[in-house]
Amino acid sequence: MPNRAVSRRTFLSNAAMTAAGLTILSMPSRSASAQAKSAFPKAVIWGMLPEELTDEDKIKLAKSCGFDGIEMPPLPPDDHAKEIADLAKAHGMKMHSVIYGGWQAPMSHPDPAKIDQGKAEIENALRLAKILGADNILLVPAVVNEEVRYVEAYERSQKNIKTLLPLAKELNVTIAIEEVWNEFLLSPIEFAKYVDEFNDPIVQAYFDVGNVVAFGYPQDWIRTLGKRIVKVHLKDFKKKEREWVNLGDGSVNWPEVRKALGEVGFTGFCTAELASGDEAYHKDLAGRIDRLLA
Repeated sequence: MPNRAVSRRTFLSNAAMTAAGLTILSMPSRSASAQAKSAFPKAVIWGMLPEELTDEDKIKLAKSCGFDGIEMPPLPPDDHAKEIADLAKAHGMKMHSVIYGGWQAPMSHPDPAKIDQGKAEIENALRLAKILGADNILLVPAVVNEEVRYVEAYERSQKNIKTLLPLAKELNVTIAIEEVWNEFLLSPIEFAKYVDEFNDPIVQAYFDVGNVVAFGYPQDWIRTLGKRIVKVHLKDFKKKEREWVNLGDGSVNWPEVRKALGEVGFTGFCTAELASGDEAYHKDLAGRIDRLLA
């Protein structure tokens, strides 16, 4: 595991560089009628869709490639967001989640001005989720570094997130905590404890399969977090080479991940978090998810 936090933007950039060297032919797609479908609804992140497409064409492409939903970035909760929501509804596409993140102004930051900034951004993400019809926002709750001790990050982030719960409950949008490479929530036991201490069902877990491969086993985390998991991010990682790769090409034990998700009764969206690509790339990606999670 790296010695320092890696931002979501840097992380995705690394994934993009890795995926650029992948060949789609490594896992040839079969027709939809010839293969089983994923047991869980599958989604793609908005930023993975071709940038040059219109909003409507992005939604249509995701739909035609076999995805059931899209995860959105933290756009302003304005008329543009309402237009996207209307387009998604017209094409039968669920905008299921909003990735707020939290790297720039984490709820663990020692500067009150940064906390105020972060709270305002989270509130906007919650309102955006309501407009889009999304069930949750994704939140990276804290960052541990040389300036912020672990115990400070833990306690301060919980204290600040609790002030956001009334709005989340008013809007009926879950705050889903994700584990990332931020030197925080380093075990599934601690992750479960952190979520439970909010003592409120509006705070749950967003589990990222790939983020724990370097130092643990995703299936173990899934079984420990259990019913707390409301959404899942799909990534793959080669432990020996320490590089991000396409789904099915890394060290993730996908049969065990699929088995563990079934054991804990998971029914939520599984969202690919990889590089951007064209139609062929996304069709292949949807096929990979179907094969790995059938």
